[in-house]
Amino acid sequence: MKLFVGLDVSLSKTSVCVISEHGKIIKEAETESEPDFLTRLLDDLDGSIAAIGLEAGPLSQWLHRGLTKAGLDAVLMETRQVKGALKAMPIKTDRRDAEGIARLLHLGWFRPVHCKSVSAQEVRAVLGARKAIQQGMLALEMSMRGLLRNFGLKVGAISRGRFEARIRELADGNPMLETATAPMLRARASLRQELAGLEKRVRQFAGDDAVCRRLMTMPGIGAVVALTFRAAVDDPARFRSSKRVGPWVGLTPSRNQSGERDVSGGITKAGDVNLRRALCQAATVMMNRGRSTWLRTWGAQLAQRRGRKIAMVALARRIAVILHRIWVDGATFQSAAAPNTV
Repeated sequence: MKLFVGLDVSLSKTSVCVISEHGKIIKEAETESEPDFLTRLLDDLDGSIAAIGLEAGPLSQWLHRGLTKAGLDAVLMETRQVKGALKAMPIKTDRRDAEGIARLLHLGWFRPVHCKSVSAQEVRAVLGARKAIQQGMLALEMSMRGLLRNFGLKVGAISRGRFEARIRELADGNPMLETATAPMLRARASLRQELAGLEKRVRQFAGDDAVCRRLMTMPGIGAVVALTFRAAVDDPARFRSSKRVGPWVGLTPSRNQSGERDVSGGITKAGDVNLRRALCQAATVMMNRGRSTWLRTWGAQLAQRRGRKIAMVALARRIAVILHRIWVDGATFQSAAAPNTV
């Protein structure tokens, strides 16, 4: 008898639901969110496990690797689709979610998600730490601006290097403001130092990686964007065509068609949000400050016809396609003329 196993994963506990090939619930249980506990529970089942389904998430990737290593056929399921299907259930519990995942697996109505390699997740961890420190520093700066604004003291547009001197200048002579801003400035200085160290390591990682060096031959693609793209895609062979990268990262228009209604909306925003933002930032840099290339000319011409916002999104999508092609072909970016493969 073939069995389909649905796992609803939380930080400490995982709800398990096992259904047969005829849709009958065979077993429901709850166990620790550890690969060893799950493996022991599944080994005791009476039947052949056809597939094990987990909703994609941070902990799910670790569990997926552990189950796969144990010889079990596990699959990560696309989060949006799973959540959309489970919304139809009037009562939401972990037990019912596990049952819903098992039934989606049984029906085959799911989209599998690539389980990233350990190296890709390590790179994403470094990039995530960099972003967290950067956001913390910016939050402190905005807090100090708001704090001083209450007293009519305006920081104004100023470079990051002169920010601390400007804050001290405005707070000078007011003991309470000096008391409030001094620890914030010390914390900001510490975050700046740590951010500079991480930036240096990120550039080093990108420089040591042959794929990232080729990706960075494109104008507007720096170490952060190259590493973000490499870690997000992980395995370029999972895309049959480079043109599939654009829809995967959520940079294609959404569509709602029913009967006589056929509406094209904004981009789908599916996939990795960090990669999508990185590509849009690269497109903005290329359009505003990049050197003259056929790709920038194409973006500028599109901006004249359709507007800068649409052109920026289209350019970001095309950048993703070209970066994937560079990775697959082992080539570098050619600024003289557009390749026939794109």
